[in-house]
Amino acid sequence: MSGDPPVLTWLEFGDTFPAVHHAWGANSDAPGLLCAGGDLSTDTLQRAYRSGVFPWFSAGQPVLWWSPDPRMVLRPTEFRLHPSLKKRLKKFIQSPHHDIRVDSAFEEVIKACADSARQGQSGTWIVPTMVQAYVALHQAGVAHSVETWVDGELAGGLYFVAIGRAVFGESMFHRQTDASKIALAALVAMCRQFGIDQVDCQQNTRHLASMGAAEMPRALFVERVATAAAEPNPDWTFSPLYWNCLMAPQPATT
Repeated sequence: MSGDPPVLTWLEFGDTFPAVHHAWGANSDAPGLLCAGGDLSTDTLQRAYRSGVFPWFSAGQPVLWWSPDPRMVLRPTEFRLHPSLKKRLKKFIQSPHHDIRVDSAFEEVIKACADSARQGQSGTWIVPTMVQAYVALHQAGVAHSVETWVDGELAGGLYFVAIGRAVFGESMFHRQTDASKIALAALVAMCRQFGIDQVDCQQNTRHLASMGAAEMPRALFVERVATAAAEPNPDWTFSPLYWNCLMAPQPATT
């Protein structure tokens, strides 16, 4: 019957992901939900991201895998550096006591992101099993953190997954005003430096849209991921010279 709810595929260990066009549609109770089950091994997570799929679930749920259509994407050349953030960023760059670090405190960053997501909510999708899985992914050189340090203290940051030049943003946190936005600006600067043309933001939010992210058809997103993932891995380190890629005017893209 046409009114029947969509069937959810259950994965066993090592199973191949269904094609993303099988994800539940916009009229379902969970748009973008593709399948459930399986595992969070580094191999499975990399296969998921290469396919345009990511895990997202709460405590007490099985692993749920998603591939929404459309997909929210930030193109680094379209990042909006609002005047207030640009002013704060200039002060940050000029201070000898402020710096950006990459991968110096990954586990602290992901746990801080989990704590930040939990505040004011009944729970967080960054559950302990997710933390363990992404720490392992970091140890495999696939997950990374960008960290904003102020006076020797971790003030904010974000973590992301990178396969080749395919970049997938995950979560941010801040302990000081705009510290997470500065970390995002640093990631954008690196992406411009390394020739990375999109950062996955997964789902549409007002905050992401305000910073220049826009929706992209899933089919085009998956096509671009496949191309970018086949390219060589950049050296995920940050140089203050990369700020020039962000602060200088950029040509329009098509």
